[in-house]
Amino acid sequence: MKIEILGSGCSNCLKLAKNAEEAVKQKGVACEVEKVTDLARIMGYGVMMTPGLVIDGVVKSVGKMLSVEDIKKLL
Repeated sequence: MKIEILGSGCSNCLKLAKNAEEAVKQKGVACEVEKVTDLARIMGYGVMMTPGLVIDGVVKSVGKMLSVEDIKKLL
């Protein structure tokens, strides 16, 4: 499984990445968490608002701060 956090590196993007890492840890799943800051890659997903959360190539959230529990439900 692969999670991508889409964003420029703002505080919300960093917080979402931290929440995603914690959700993966709590669920005990094998997963790679990658922070994507490249605008071309972000736009490639059709994301216009950050932060964005992508799981295995599918956009799951845009422009929202998801909690650890919210992310665990998506995994």
